[in-house]
Amino acid sequence: MRLAATLSGAALIALLVAGVPSRAVASEAPALEPYQLVRCLQLLQDRIASGDQASLPLQRRLLEMTDKRMRTADVDAFKDPKNFRALLIYAMSGGNPLTIEQVVSRLELEEADQKLAQGVIDYLRGKPKGTVEALAAIDPLTQISELGAFLALVKGSVSIAEQPEQAMTLFDQARLLSPGTLVEEAALRRSVALATRLEDGGRFLRNSTQYVRSYLRSPYASQFADAFVGGVVALHKSINLDTLAEITAMMDAEQERVVYLRIARHAAIDGLTELSAFAAARAEKRRDGAPGGADPRAQLYSGLSSVTSGTAADMLGKLGDIDRDKLSKGDRALLDAVEAVASELTSAVPATPASASKPLDVGDLPPAAIEITPPPADPMIPDAVETPAEAAPAQSATPATQSAAPEVPAAAPASPPAEQPATVAAPRVVPLTAQQQPESAEPEDPKITEARRTLESIDELLGGSPK
Repeated sequence: MRLAATLSGAALIALLVAGVPSRAVASEAPALEPYQLVRCLQLLQDRIASGDQASLPLQRRLLEMTDKRMRTADVDAFKDPKNFRALLIYAMSGGNPLTIEQVVSRLELEEADQKLAQGVIDYLRGKPKGTVEALAAIDPLTQISELGAFLALVKGSVSIAEQPEQAMTLFDQARLLSPGTLVEEAALRRSVALATRLEDGGRFLRNSTQYVRSYLRSPYASQFADAFVGGVVALHKSINLDTLAEITAMMDAEQERVVYLRIARHAAIDGLTELSAFAAARAEKRRDGAPGGADPRAQLYSGLSSVTSGTAADMLGKLGDIDRDKLSKGDRALLDAVEAVASELTSAVPATPASASKPLDVGDLPPAAIEITPPPADPMIPDAVETPAEAAPAQSATPATQSAAPEVPAAAPASPPAEQPATVAAPRVVPLTAQQQPESAEPEDPKITEARRTLESIDELLGGSPK
């Protein structure tokens, strides 16, 4: 029966790929059971995980067909355990919450199945407490592998805030039960970010290696890249940079260069001089080790990494050679802000030996106004709900035609163009003016005060400094 479902699913995918309208496809396969349509959906999503981004619009069409089939199926159809499990898997694969609620409300379920269905509905509705309570007694490893993998992913996602170690175990179970699928891709993505939170450098590197080896072409790889860059910066003291180089070597040359540029930028803003200099140097070298062409982004981040060891005048000299026309809008704003701060401090501080050698504190650098193109939404389930905000639903109740399938990304997120590198969200940097400063025995120079006011004005122009 499973083989028949797989063959039917393959035939249905073939029709969709051929461009046959959804209504026509439905008429070609009127006898498909709900579990067969869901199996087809899983096959399509596994292709997406492996990098077949052309399947993204097909996923939307198949979700529409499956939603209609679920709504119109007789109640007796869900007495078959395969169809009931398929209903839950469909829900966690991007299905419409309204459809799930309507179908479940018509069924007479045993207590265990009722709790299972309610836990899934609560998760889709953004109610993590209800999800935890409903699914508490359910062991994913005792379920059929397809359903158990999804349940492990759901339980892990709602456990991140309160029980991160347990969440990591559940993500491992999801991967064990469903290798090579979009479930594993999602579990690995969450595990990389969670390893950073747990300060587990070894697991961070292992999971990152596994993700890059298997899922770097996934349309959701940009979310992994965000977690990877943030993890490298947060765990730089506990991870081996040689291992880091082995991971990035599995990427293509442009992907590797962009990752190092992002690490350099993040580290420079955080004041991590050595890491920023290391990453900027790696970004400027070719795969064969020879120096590449001058990259204005690497020059900018390398210059920022030296602010704690040089003077404002030295930094102005380094940044003055950068071709600003080749920078992104966000980096031009960052360059403008840094030059403005350095210029103010250079003109404000009296030219005495003591003041001339005073390094510029990285806390004075305002956050850049960064432009981010959002990656496609995760079609599996809502992302981890880390704050128990019962009032905010994870996804709105939309018609079946707008259920949860993401749009095709404009470009492959794993390989951003050189002139507009994908950037991570600016870390929370508390400017020097907002930090608690030791009391000074002498009153502050009026020009220094004016320079700080200028910095605050720059912060406002760039979107406001964090308070």
